[in-house]
This record gives sequence, structure tokens and C-alpha cells, in this order.
Amino acid sequence: MIRPHLPLNALRAFEASARHLSFTRAAVELFVTPAAVSHQVKSLEAQLNVTLFKRLPRGLMLTSEGETLLPVLRESFDRIAETLERFEGGHYRDVLTVGAVGTFAVGWLLPRLADFQEKHPFIDLRLSTNNNRVDVAAEGLDYAIRFGAGAWHGIEALRLIEAPLSVLCVPELARQLNSPEDLLKQTLLRSYRIDEWPEWFLACGLPPNTAPTRNIVFDSSLAMMEAALQGAGIALAPPLMFSRQLAAGAIEQPFAIGITTGSYWLTRLQSRPETAAMTAFKEWLLQASETPPL
Repeated sequence: MIRPHLPLNALRAFEASARHLSFTRAAVELFVTPAAVSHQVKSLEAQLNVTLFKRLPRGLMLTSEGETLLPVLRESFDRIAETLERFEGGHYRDVLTVGAVGTFAVGWLLPRLADFQEKHPFIDLRLSTNNNRVDVAAEGLDYAIRFGAGAWHGIEALRLIEAPLSVLCVPELARQLNSPEDLLKQTLLRSYRIDEWPEWFLACGLPPNTAPTRNIVFDSSLAMMEAALQGAGIALAPPLMFSRQLAAGAIEQPFAIGITTGSYWLTRLQSRPETAAMTAFKEWLLQASETPPL
């Protein structure tokens, strides 16, 4: 049976009393008398035709009916409070939750976020990073920015940018590289994608079975590039995502040869309707991806 007119004050009185297990402490919180709180709870019990508390000599104890109602009210009041907090200056602040592969987030998105915030001050962006393995539904994401071929089951994908892979290393190691064959004498750093270095060697005209004698495997391109920056080896990574380090001279790109193994995509669940905040972010992202690198 639907009861559309349950009194808010009575529900607040019950929720506060249930948290404190005391009408007196609930009354202090609500700035009313204990008698008023007790009256509101009794009124609610009468409307629901249940007993929500067992009245004990030294406090209250929730009945099974009260234990059922309490978490629903807590969640509802928390959601109301969160929603009200998002009103500011006559505007409602939308929340946008985005997951992004770490390389893209750090190397491309973060340097441009100030521009997004300036253009969309009433969108609260919540950004999480990953190593390109993400579950959009389970993580409750509006969007996920990922790397690949653009084909994921149940996912709508919008291509953003290509980021070809090339050799990157510290200047000291770059000076030891006169030809691609010289790489075979070095420690090569690679991601969990085992085909990247063989494809790069093939693009250089070396035999397809060319393989280094020493390599280190990383589950994150960011960790791999940190190792490269510390001189631990030579990385195969997208120069576009490390343009600031290249501009600063911290790393160098000794060979112009690059290979394209995929693109960065803006993805969302096909069943997820776009909100105004999602549309604003998508349009900004597409426009920003067409501008020259920072």
C-alpha cells in the first residue's frame, strides 16, 4: 500500500532516535523537546501500524521493523543532503564520473583540465585511473577513456586520438643508439602487450623474430616510463603522452619510427543515456583532441 503523505518531521525524528537510541539525544540534535520526538515517532508508528522501538528503562532498541526502515531513511536523507549541497549560486552542480587509462590521464587529460573547469564550472569531475582494464558498469562510470581497437561488448566507443608508439629513453642511453640493432644490447621495457616491440622492429626492417635478450614487463605505461626516466631501460611508449618530458629534455626519442597499435576512445555503456554533463565533457574532449599538443 502506497502512503504518499508520510510526514518528513516524523521520519527525521525516527532516524535521529534510531542513530542515538535515545529520544533525549535525538531531541538535542533536532532542537526540540524529547516529548516532541517521542510524539513524532508514535505518530509514525500509528500511520505504519507497526512498533519501531522497544522502549527500555535506559534507552531504545530497534524492532525488526525499525531495523528495516532505518537504512532506507539513512540513504534517502544522505542523497537529499548530497543533492542540496550541489546547488551553488543559483546553479546545480552535476557530477561526472570518468575512468581513464593512466597514461592518457596524466599525459594528456590533466594538463587540459583547467580549461574544462573554466568552461564548465558547475560540473564536478571525478576522475579515476586504471591500466586499461575497466568495468564501466561495476565501477559506476559515466565514461571510460581506454586504449584499443574500439570494439567492446555493450559499449559505445568514440575515437579520440591516435598515439603511435616509439622508442623513448634518457639522453645518456639515446647517445648509445645509432641504429635499431643497438637496442638489442639494451634492457627493453615493455607493457603486457607482448607484440609491441616485435612490431616496432618489423617496422624498422628487422626480421620478425628479432627479440631482445633483456626486458622488464610492466602492467602500467606510467610505471614503465618512470623506470625509463630513471635510466632502467628503454621504453616503447607514445611520445604524445610524454610531450612535457620530451620538451624538458628529460627523455629523448632517438628514432622517428612509430607504430600504431590502437587509439584512445571515449566509451560508455550503450544502455547509459547521456546526461547534460556527459555531453558537455564529450564535446569539450573532442574539441581539445583536435588542438595542437600543449
